[in-house]
Amino acid sequence: MRWTTYVSPTDGQPHPALLADGSLHGLRTAVGLIDLLGDDGELLARAGEQARADPLEVIPEADAELLAPIPVPPSVRDFYAFETHVRTYREANGKEMDPDWYELPVFYFQNPAAIRSAGDDVPMPPGSVKYDFELEFAAVIGRPGANLAPDEAEQHIAGYLLFCDWSARDLQAREMVHTLGPVKAKDTATSLGPWLITPDELEPRRSRQSFDLAMSASVNGRPYSKGNADDLYWSFGQMISYASRGTRVQTGDVIASGTVGTGCILELSTVHSEEEFPWLRPGDEVRLEADLLGAITARITPPPPLHPLK
Repeated sequence: MRWTTYVSPTDGQPHPALLADGSLHGLRTAVGLIDLLGDDGELLARAGEQARADPLEVIPEADAELLAPIPVPPSVRDFYAFETHVRTYREANGKEMDPDWYELPVFYFQNPAAIRSAGDDVPMPPGSVKYDFELEFAAVIGRPGANLAPDEAEQHIAGYLLFCDWSARDLQAREMVHTLGPVKAKDTATSLGPWLITPDELEPRRSRQSFDLAMSASVNGRPYSKGNADDLYWSFGQMISYASRGTRVQTGDVIASGTVGTGCILELSTVHSEEEFPWLRPGDEVRLEADLLGAITARITPPPPLHPLK
């Protein structure tokens, strides 16, 4: 199944919707999609039957006002799980791979209040002139759990979606010097969607630690990035296991993969040049897509004012 959240033209409220035959079948209930994820998939399956049999409305996909599938997740953890991305960037800077990267699937927390839909504009952060996209995909937790083993952790996934971590590289470079962060470098926007794809939809593409899904990115129609989701070093089961170690993962938590190889301007400009792959500017249009998961299309807009601290 493919699910999202949309704004109903009937009542003006957000509703979960099932995508079927090219149209959104809105669910009559006003509960959020997150409220349908907390078990082993039975709630979502029943909701799908209701949406098909007695929808609130049926809206062509192109006419729907989409929100992110999970508009405000409880938490967003962004991992660093594609070896190609990590290795390419480190080698371009004269560094070898840190052996501990192969022992710890590291992550940081992003801002759940900064979630954008797959079609929303994305503003530059105040004070940044080196803005970047990161081509990723993510799992969404269904059943909560604590201290999960990797094989059981994967059974807690409700679905997968396309994910973009928008990054202010100049702010990131300054923040990371202080051994905390990234903070404001990643705080302005994170794009999710357009669809939450249930695991059974992706299972035929199972490959290595992940799925055989071609991923790509372009800026103003010019191809930038090309990779594949099956290049993951750490599986989502391993990532979720680590995330749950000594704590809990909750229903609706987003677990992101990190950047696929070539999947950001930072990596491309380091290997090639900033002239060939310039940083994003207001007016640029970025399109990220992956097989089955859909596409994120975002126009970059000017930043809000920068208020000096002193």
